[in-house]
Amino acid sequence: MESGSKGMKRVFALFAAGVFWFVPQAAVRAGELQLQGLIDEALQASPEILAAREKAAASGFRVPQSMSLPDPMVMFGYQNEGTSRFTYNESPDSQYLFSASQLFFFPGKRALKGEAAAREAESLSSSAKAVQLRTVAAIKELYYDLFLAHQSMELIREKGVLLRKVEDAALARYAAGGGMQQDVLMAQAEKYMLFEREAMLKQKVQTLEALLNATVGREQAAPLDRPAPPVFVPYPQLLPDLIAAAYENSPEVKAREKMVASTNARVRVAEREYYPDIAVTGNYGLKGPAYENTDMWSLTTSVNIPLYYTTKQQPAVHEAEASVREAKNELQTVKLKLSSAIRENYAMLQTTERLMELYRQGLTPKIRQDFQSALASYATGKTDALTVISRLKTVTEIETSYWGQLVEREKAKARLEALTGITEFDKGEGRQ
Repeated sequence: MESGSKGMKRVFALFAAGVFWFVPQAAVRAGELQLQGLIDEALQASPEILAAREKAAASGFRVPQSMSLPDPMVMFGYQNEGTSRFTYNESPDSQYLFSASQLFFFPGKRALKGEAAAREAESLSSSAKAVQLRTVAAIKELYYDLFLAHQSMELIREKGVLLRKVEDAALARYAAGGGMQQDVLMAQAEKYMLFEREAMLKQKVQTLEALLNATVGREQAAPLDRPAPPVFVPYPQLLPDLIAAAYENSPEVKAREKMVASTNARVRVAEREYYPDIAVTGNYGLKGPAYENTDMWSLTTSVNIPLYYTTKQQPAVHEAEASVREAKNELQTVKLKLSSAIRENYAMLQTTERLMELYRQGLTPKIRQDFQSALASYATGKTDALTVISRLKTVTEIETSYWGQLVEREKAKARLEALTGITEFDKGEGRQ
């Protein structure tokens, strides 16, 4: 009986050491993966961001092209009298011919074409900014998911330590005649289930690391440290302010607005096509020395006549007007989608905050109390190991849920930043 008493005391001591297990870790670990470093690297190396920037840069070079005049035409020829022999310098009608012509657009066309191209280039520049914000948001989401996977593995390992101690204590009680073999088997089965969960989490870590490296622009096999734990910082923005900010700052909205401006300019360009362009041509005839001072020159102009305007210019105007309506509807669609996505993520942010408060203020103290009660009962032999293990599992699930809600909150914040176009990430935020 003395050895049985010692076994129960050992069980009580082992579990007492784990009563305060559910405490969010706040210490900064050495070699932590920092979020801001990943973001800075992605802004310089992400292929998606770089491709969007180059696409925007390429569109800028189309502006001077759209305003440029057509290339001038140069002609060189020879006019001979008769076909039997070469008559240059023998006949006044034999001469070398030179001409140059240039087409000039009707006044206002070049400026309007340049305006349409410039607005399109600005639209693509805003789209490149949107790609950058989406990439940053994706990096943050992967970063926090990777942290949660590492944190879950750490919780499993801590639980495994306690389970091994429970197993040892159950073996001691069983050897002393104060426990059952079922308690030992229960602790061992739970321990092996933890091994399975840890293996699955390791696979998830590898997948998330590969995705994060690819998004940043690194080789997928590049090793990554454990991410730093996120810190809860009150979110100051209200829903109406977020929606207003999105309409004003969102690159997606700006890109569509610039596209509306571009299509409006193209309507005016199409309307100007009703007016003719002018081609100016200069001609010069060079005769031989025998006919000195008889060279000839001429200057002519030609004007195209928009004779087929009902099948050419008029449909082009209608097409441009339809493009304006399309661009306006796309702008409205973007605004509606933005508003919906902002509301969804804002609601998620508020829900996670309420759940975290519930864990901190209500659920956690109660589950701790329940665990301590089961622990005391087990130490006195009034309950079995199954009850204690169940309470231990509940404590682990609560802590995992707490960190999971915190991660979901940070991911919602990241998406809100991308949607509104306002990046509030501070280099000191997101670390403990």
